[in-house]
Amino acid sequence: MVYLLFQIGADRYALEAAGIAAVEPLVRLKRIPQAAAGVAGVADYHGQPLPVVDLSAMALGEPSKESLSTRLVLVHYRCPDGEERLLGLLAEKATETARYENGDFQDPGVAADGSPYLGPVVHDARGIVQRVEVARLLTPEVRDALWRQAREAFV
Repeated sequence: MVYLLFQIGADRYALEAAGIAAVEPLVRLKRIPQAAAGVAGVADYHGQPLPVVDLSAMALGEPSKESLSTRLVLVHYRCPDGEERLLGLLAEKATETARYENGDFQDPGVAADGSPYLGPVVHDARGIVQRVEVARLLTPEVRDALWRQAREAFV
């Protein structure tokens, strides 16, 4: 399987490419007033509101750096009702891919109770890469409000 690699701080992470709709350059976002921590705002994606989550802000409490290698990654997010929606993720240094098999990933041995989206890890020649589980990225409270807030902010 192919994965998009990116960084949060100095650590490397991976998103499964099959779940990615597009990788775009960083765009201007409209902030969502009183949004949950980690919600960066809303983007105009082909005339539709696209809610955007900042992976660095979620994990470290620091917004992603605005650089040429920071990307807006559009992922397919499946809601509990089965509806699939696009969700934007800000990811730093999202400029390379790697091929790993599911069996290559192992339990990290450390529970990330506050970050259920952090999955198993794989070791490669450059160190450890941790998989991000998109389905576990949003809490139910954030998920239930996010697209509604994005539509309201988009008006």
